[in-house]
Amino acid sequence: MSKTIKKQMVLKMAFIAFALLSTTTYAQNTNSETTTQRDGFIFEFVAGGGIIGIEDSAGNQTFDKAQGTVVFPDLKFGHMLNDNLAITVSLPGNIYEFQDNDRHFGGIIPSLQYWVKDRWWIHGGLGLAIDSPALYDIKDNENDDWNFGCAVMASTGYEIYKKNNFALNVQSKLVMGRAFLAGDAHRDAVSLNIGLGFSWF
Repeated sequence: MSKTIKKQMVLKMAFIAFALLSTTTYAQNTNSETTTQRDGFIFEFVAGGGIIGIEDSAGNQTFDKAQGTVVFPDLKFGHMLNDNLAITVSLPGNIYEFQDNDRHFGGIIPSLQYWVKDRWWIHGGLGLAIDSPALYDIKDNENDDWNFGCAVMASTGYEIYKKNNFALNVQSKLVMGRAFLAGDAHRDAVSLNIGLGFSWF
């Protein structure tokens, strides 16, 4: 019962934070003048941190113990379809601790990004979840398993600085996914990140 309540609280807090950031960025955007040239190929990397909850069906780790996380790597590649819409592939990622080892929960997620206003955008998609050892902490027969599954992602951001084809944004990202482990087990993850995005168009 306690586990279910805490799980619901984590999800509610993530939803509230995501909605709050969306509302704040929308309220701040009072200038409709378009100053960024958005055309062709786009690339972005994000630096930041957040929280992640991991639950293993084997009972080794549960959502009761959310932990701080470093965003790494967090990349986005894409192409502008028009001035306000881009098709992208996102690679969100978070480092977490599992049984005294560092692991990475992320994915490869086809997605769409839409600029609601000149500086405010929303972004989301569905794709492949990847649960793997952190590249600097691979140990043979202990922390060397790679697991795959499905993930959904939603994010929003506000461009605080723009010049020519470069934009610096503050963003929030919610990722929920499940990776399938050996022996019909699975591992679920929910992460909420806040970071700075560096984008080139």
